[in-house]
Amino acid sequence: MDLPFGVLAIYGALVVWVVLLIRDVKRRSFGPTLVFGIALLLVLNVRYLTDGAPGAIAFFVGIYDVLDNLGVAASEGAAALAPCANNACTVWGDLYLNHPSWGVAFYDRFLNGPELRTNLLYGHIIFNSIVFVLMHIQLARPGTGSNRGMHQVIGRTSFILLTIGTICAIWLASEHGSVVEYGGPLSMYGFWFMSLCVYGCAVMGVVAVRKGDTATHRIWMIRFAGSMWGAFWLFRIMLFVLGPLLRNWEAAALLICIWSSAPLGVLIAEVMGRYFDKRTDAATGSLDAERATAKPASASSP
Repeated sequence: MDLPFGVLAIYGALVVWVVLLIRDVKRRSFGPTLVFGIALLLVLNVRYLTDGAPGAIAFFVGIYDVLDNLGVAASEGAAALAPCANNACTVWGDLYLNHPSWGVAFYDRFLNGPELRTNLLYGHIIFNSIVFVLMHIQLARPGTGSNRGMHQVIGRTSFILLTIGTICAIWLASEHGSVVEYGGPLSMYGFWFMSLCVYGCAVMGVVAVRKGDTATHRIWMIRFAGSMWGAFWLFRIMLFVLGPLLRNWEAAALLICIWSSAPLGVLIAEVMGRYFDKRTDAATGSLDAERATAKPASASSP
């Protein structure tokens, strides 16, 4: 069997990412961690364009196969594990005969599903990936001074793309009610809730800026960024951890991730935003104090 070096490279990238995160936590500056996360997202999502949906899904399932099968004999199985036809839903060949049941269903739905379903998936991935990149540009370059015009153009473009991507996601989720491996209706409502968290934050940000309230706009766009990080990265990382722990309960790990990842991302963004605002205010206050004490000294100089 040829080793899936692509999956092994993803594992290596995750290790590097953790090291970056630890370093950035110590430095209290998260730029490298964010940039690495954006790049890794694009690496994963571009596979849907280069390999097609079934190939990209098999790669995605292969990432989870290792931990989900850890400590489980091929003859044993578990409630949340299932085989797939010709073992085609993974990139590990015949090494793993059981796979996350959600992954088997995911692969089969896009291998044998209608073309519309695949196009909706492509639309969701492409448009949301673009928005994921653009939102960081927006946060890094606020709409003040000479940036105002470009900030508005990027913001409007992002909102249009997000709207299309969200419609694709809601449409796809509307078909999940009959997919037992996903959790049935609970997964459908959960993905709708995830979409509401993401799109709702964006809408609130748009409403605020339309009223001229730039401070509230910034708060909501930070929450929006958190919801996007939650819906993509927290979802996948949580599933990576919870899958092996909850493999005796079908769809339990997936449902927890669906329902909690986006709001958890909003919560983390809220906490981080307040922390950095306080740090900025403290630094500004210290600078103002230094200037205030420097003026009398300058005035008394000959």
